[in-house]
Amino acid sequence: MSTQQPPATGVVMTLVSHAQFKTQLTHGPSSAGLQTEAPRDNGGTGGSFSPTDLVGAALMSCAVTTMHLFASREGIALGEIRAKVEKRMTPPPRRIGELVLDIQMPAGLSAEHRARLEQVGRECPVARSLHPEVKLPLTFSYPD
Repeated sequence: MSTQQPPATGVVMTLVSHAQFKTQLTHGPSSAGLQTEAPRDNGGTGGSFSPTDLVGAALMSCAVTTMHLFASREGIALGEIRAKVEKRMTPPPRRIGELVLDIQMPAGLSAEHRARLEQVGRECPVARSLHPEVKLPLTFSYPD
């Protein structure tokens, strides 16, 4: 009896660049779109997310989404979560050096649930996909 898993199906996304330093991205399954633009310190106008901004946004979104998925599966009532990320670039050659993430959790969570949710947030797929040299300080705050 084989325990081989079926091949994973990828998600297709497309890009069109109509102007210098700007791109239009489309998510294949939903047709949702988003734009990127080079930041001011790298020749763009900073009029939208830069590609490296999206890495920070992806980390923040992934951590929070993963915690909500876990809470739903475990029957944990998890209310509104707010988060903010600060992306810090290294001097040339440019790369993301640090993503400082602050997650504001809702009140009323037990110590056990807090610990497990924090672990899940820290180990989200995006965090596990980033190069180990990218520092990921993560703070969780609770109102109670």
